[in-house]
Amino acid sequence: MKPILLIEDDPVLNANIRDAFLQEGYTVETVFDGQLAERMLQRRDYALVVMDVNLPGKNGFDLCQAYRSHNQKVPVLILTAFDELEDKVKGYGSGADDYMTKPFYMRELMLKSQVLLKRATISMEDFGLEKRLVFDDIVLDKQSKKVTRDGTEINFTPREYQILYRLLAAKGDLVSKKDLITEIWGTVMETNTNTIEVYINFLRNKLDKPFGKETIRTRVGYGYYLDADKRCGNKKGAEQVSS
Repeated sequence: MKPILLIEDDPVLNANIRDAFLQEGYTVETVFDGQLAERMLQRRDYALVVMDVNLPGKNGFDLCQAYRSHNQKVPVLILTAFDELEDKVKGYGSGADDYMTKPFYMRELMLKSQVLLKRATISMEDFGLEKRLVFDDIVLDKQSKKVTRDGTEINFTPREYQILYRLLAAKGDLVSKKDLITEIWGTVMETNTNTIEVYINFLRNKLDKPFGKETIRTRVGYGYYLDADKRCGNKKGAEQVSS
């Protein structure tokens, strides 16, 4: 198995996390500086990247965003001392797959990491045998993992891609928030529904708004579905567009 890269500038916490991964049987590489970590990420592949936000040289948000410009597949778990929603949104927006606030239980970090590693090895293509998923003018190519709308390619983070894949696979049927959490984050850790709402907002900003559409719809209290007939300004239906 490829190693885990741990990017944490606190030497004590770095050592504690490294030892916890080693006890679970993982191979770990550690680094204390954001700029050095960026060179390491460019040089080799990892199974998982665990990074602090407040790093010398280059902070975790910028480091994650730069990493996502050339690697969309490897899961990234961000560690931070801040628990504000704005910071979480910024972390997810930079391409992180999950988020942990310090202080945390080491066992919880191990469980979250195991979920991310497992999800990274499970291909979303197992959901169906067709090579493409098509809904309205949206086309998802499962082999290349490219998504286009009206012929325009749209770049998504791995987590955004997984959520969109699930909605496309439902072919307009309702997908509950609970199902999204279970199927994408797994059942080991409970994910707040606010996390789903943040990602749905990201998807709408990339998939709907630039094209003047409101395809991703909310059924309040239940979940989400795709509507091919919904355009911005079209008042058809009573469902709300908010997350």
